[in-house]
Amino acid sequence: MNYEKAIHAIIDPLVEEPDLIFIKTNESDDGKELSVIIATAKDDIARLIGRHGNIANAIREVISVAGKVENKRVHIKFESFVEEKED
Repeated sequence: MNYEKAIHAIIDPLVEEPDLIFIKTNESDDGKELSVIIATAKDDIARLIGRHGNIANAIREVISVAGKVENKRVHIKFESFVEEKED
């Protein structure tokens, strides 16, 4: 399964700048675990996390269910980065 594509399909409509989304996946050596880092602008990461982490938990749950089909544990971490503004 292409987890990056699935995550993009879920989160792109939620953010203001989908072009700034960076998703990195890292699979364990045994192939049973997958770590996913989602990074985007500070305002957009706040939207993805949501109040009390509700949106982040929903994203994690959906992707986790997809991972269970392939017998994988999926861990998702959200990070923000600062946009550099051109002068």
